[in-house]
Amino acid sequence: MSSRRSRSRQSGGVSSISDDQIADLVRKLQQLVPEIHARRTSDKSANRVLQETCTYIRNLHREVDDLSDRLAELLASTESDSAQAAIIRSLLM
Repeated sequence: MSSRRSRSRQSGGVSSISDDQIADLVRKLQQLVPEIHARRTSDKSANRVLQETCTYIRNLHREVDDLSDRLAELLASTESDSAQAAIIRSLLM
């Protein structure tokens, strides 16, 4: 463990987390993110896993935004057919 990390833990009162715990959390993250899990390479660094996780989350945000826009367009186009709009709204609740 680096001396800087051990000093900051001692002086800052931050709860300590071991290198083994970090490695375990990174392995769990690899299993959760489909793009990383599909490749199954064991030589992934924690930095790379975190970068790919951030990219995956950004892509999910874009998908949510796109789907929200499409849904808003759909609801706007079905306003004239209030029964259909009501069905869509009920599915969202």
